[in-house]
Amino acid sequence: MNIKITSDSTCDLSREQRKRYQIELVPLAVAMDGRDYHDGVDIEPEDIYAHVAQGGGLPVTAAVNAAGYEAVFARYAGDYDAVIHINISADFSSCHQNAVLAAQQFDNVYVVDSRNLSTGHGLVVLRAAELAEAGIPAGQIVETLRAMTGRVDASFILEQLKYLQKGGRCSAAAVLGANLLKLKPCIEVRDGKMGVGKKYRGSFAHCLESYITDRLANRDDLDLRRVFVTHSGVEPEILQLALDTVRRLQTFEEVCVTRAGCTVSSHCGPGTIGVLYVHKA
Repeated sequence: MNIKITSDSTCDLSREQRKRYQIELVPLAVAMDGRDYHDGVDIEPEDIYAHVAQGGGLPVTAAVNAAGYEAVFARYAGDYDAVIHINISADFSSCHQNAVLAAQQFDNVYVVDSRNLSTGHGLVVLRAAELAEAGIPAGQIVETLRAMTGRVDASFILEQLKYLQKGGRCSAAAVLGANLLKLKPCIEVRDGKMGVGKKYRGSFAHCLESYITDRLANRDDLDLRRVFVTHSGVEPEILQLALDTVRRLQTFEEVCVTRAGCTVSSHCGPGTIGVLYVHKA
């Protein structure tokens, strides 16, 4: 079958990965300073950081509406046997609901809720692309993806909480306490929702190494085909420490490094980094 894979821009896949599998991204809207932008098209995380550093407020991200999805699906539905679209978790955005509505206009468009975000979402997209390239029928691909979403392990550790505070997700008192105690929280995706996991204490380098060790050490239940190290902008030595720690603890066949897009970056800010992978079936 000739199958087109599409996804929301929130999957944070690299340009090379998207090109390799001809994956089409549908950009989420980003509103900042009264102007509307499109994630990864005419706005990047560095634009957000510069705006906030100059005293501006956080941008607001918005879901793709049904008409936007319908336009994308119409572009490919006639030329492909099937289109499979993978959304950011329905608990984070109305993207999935809108994509499902749009897909009702076509008899060969399938929509999958990744139950995740960033490259946790991206892992599902890449699996879809690999299965499509292997000639697996669309219905079987969709079943495989839906069974996979619960096995994706996505988490990040945050160097600073300023953006969470600005966005109303963390109180000033909590930020002050975290700074005084040198606490770095881990944010985890569980069943499609985001929550706070373990809090690490010490320098960011020390906390990062401890966080990755907790996620990967002495584990025999991991699918070792691929792991993502995804960050929102960190110092080169921090990124290298993350890569060295991942490779020391597990023998992943492919270690992918990507930058988080505007959605994760506008919520968490710079200095956020995570390891994302899949558990064995």
